[in-house]
Amino acid sequence: MVYILAALLPPLGLLVNGQPISALVNLVMIVPCILLGLIFPLLFLVPSVHAVIAVHMKRTDRRQREVIEAIERSGGVPPRNYRP
Repeated sequence: MVYILAALLPPLGLLVNGQPISALVNLVMIVPCILLGLIFPLLFLVPSVHAVIAVHMKRTDRRQREVIEAIERSGGVPPRNYRP
């Protein structure tokens, strides 16, 4: 759901995801992209792509942090039948 919001309303999607500085950068980025988008229509997609990538990176970082915390809680010992 956050990805759809980031694609359609980029600054709002970033705010919902907990990234206020990226939302401000995205908001500033929208103005020149709209003005130059009249000449180069592909520029209309830049703020949306930025927001989707930022949301994905933040969610990946959160997931990795959770895995690291789970490993630290278990003492860093692998399961008994674990084979690399």
